[in-house]
Amino acid sequence: MWRRSNLPLQMLGGLLLGLIVGVEWPSVGKALQPIGTAFIQAIQMIVIPLIFAAVSLGVYRMGESSRQLGRVAVVAFCWFYVATLFAVLVALGLNGLFHPGRGANLVATGSVSPNLALSVDWTKYLLDLIPTNIVAAMAAQRVLPTLVFAVLFGLGLARIGQVTARPMVVLMEAVLATMFRVTGWIIALSPLAIFAIMAWLFATQGMASIIALTRLIGLMYLGLLIMVLCCWLVLALIRENPFAITRGVLEPVLLAFTTRSSEVTLPVHMEALEQMGVPNKVVSLVLPLGYSFNLDGSTLYVTLAVTFLAEAYHVQLTWAAELTILVTAMIASKGIANVPSGGLVALATVLTAIGLPVEAIAIIAGVDAFMDMGRTAVNVFGNTLAVKLVQKFGGFDLAKSDLPAEVLAVRVS
Repeated sequence: MWRRSNLPLQMLGGLLLGLIVGVEWPSVGKALQPIGTAFIQAIQMIVIPLIFAAVSLGVYRMGESSRQLGRVAVVAFCWFYVATLFAVLVALGLNGLFHPGRGANLVATGSVSPNLALSVDWTKYLLDLIPTNIVAAMAAQRVLPTLVFAVLFGLGLARIGQVTARPMVVLMEAVLATMFRVTGWIIALSPLAIFAIMAWLFATQGMASIIALTRLIGLMYLGLLIMVLCCWLVLALIRENPFAITRGVLEPVLLAFTTRSSEVTLPVHMEALEQMGVPNKVVSLVLPLGYSFNLDGSTLYVTLAVTFLAEAYHVQLTWAAELTILVTAMIASKGIANVPSGGLVALATVLTAIGLPVEAIAIIAGVDAFMDMGRTAVNVFGNTLAVKLVQKFGGFDLAKSDLPAEVLAVRVS
């Protein structure tokens, strides 16, 4: 229905027109904000039921084979940490080569929330994964508790027998098909929404704040490019066509770039991967996990921002300091998905670990939106690779679809 071949071009057109309107007619750009907000809220509206149905069904279909489920988890999380380590090393390497913060005479361009946490409270973080009221957790759009409950629910379904579980499975298959149908209606309006979002962004941020921190922004996008090229290399090594994969996920990547929200892209991303032939049970389990624990672009950004601020504050980055950044960034990046303002919390955590004031975040807060666009897009693309790796090494039949005919009919209509 909405998946026409020219939709990515329409989205790019909306992006460029929004940029022009935001710069040339900022008053008009500011007035367009409600359109973009409505689009993002419409996607967020379906994310929780989609995650619950998709993850529960994925775990149910793998639940009879605990060995396969464990293999999927091992492959996924091994890659998550390898990718995170690589992102930190790329950022440290780029800072060591170019030193974007050396000699910087910057002033705060944004503000820091007075209630911003300086670290992740790991006890609270782990306890929050077990919701006392799953309905309240879903209503609050809390993804990780919903994910945990969906995994347990799917395992329970797999253990009560097919006859008893079948009515619930049929219901969730209907929910999943319905959510994809609604997604189609919403995404058909994405070019208009992208136009409004970009017009508002450039109207409110302007170009002056970008120029002040051009080196940091440029270096971060260079790092993101390196990440993408390495993803292409890994895809080629597992005998996948990197360019075909990129074309296949172009829509969710563009959505991530313009909306700056991985969550918004989840339904579109799931559908794109399944159309490539990835089994539904792989997509349904690995992608929500990746959106929570595999934030390659965000990890690179946090590390690069910390090293930039350290040099701007004339802090000598010794090997011990860089090791502290590496370890802290790897740990903090896995704890931000269930924390409000998670990216800033991770940045504050690493800054505190090397002795920098958390107020330093305000220096780059004014241009954070422009960096957020790129890092969110790379988060999405990185999780495409994670799904492909699980498909390759998890023992799944490449040609087999485990979706019922009714759901497939919705996908292709």
